[in-house]
Amino acid sequence: MLELMEWPAERGVTTVFKVDGDRTAERRTAWMVIVSGGPLGEDSFFRADLPRPEACLESLLAHLESRDLSPFA
Repeated sequence: MLELMEWPAERGVTTVFKVDGDRTAERRTAWMVIVSGGPLGEDSFFRADLPRPEACLESLLAHLESRDLSPFA
C-alpha cells in the first residue's frame, strides 16, 4: 500500500487514509480515503467511507483510473 501511495504523491495528488477508532467503537464504517489536487484539478475532491482498508484502496484506484491516472497503465 505504501508504494501505491507514493505514486499519486509524485504526481501532486494529496491522499489521506484514515481509520477512526470512535467509529469502530460505534460499529460504523471506520475507514476513509480522500484524494484531491494535482492533475485531478482544483475542484476535484473524492472521499469514500468504507468498512475495510482494501475497499478504500480499490475505490481510490478506480477513481484515479476514471480520471485517466493509473499506476498500472
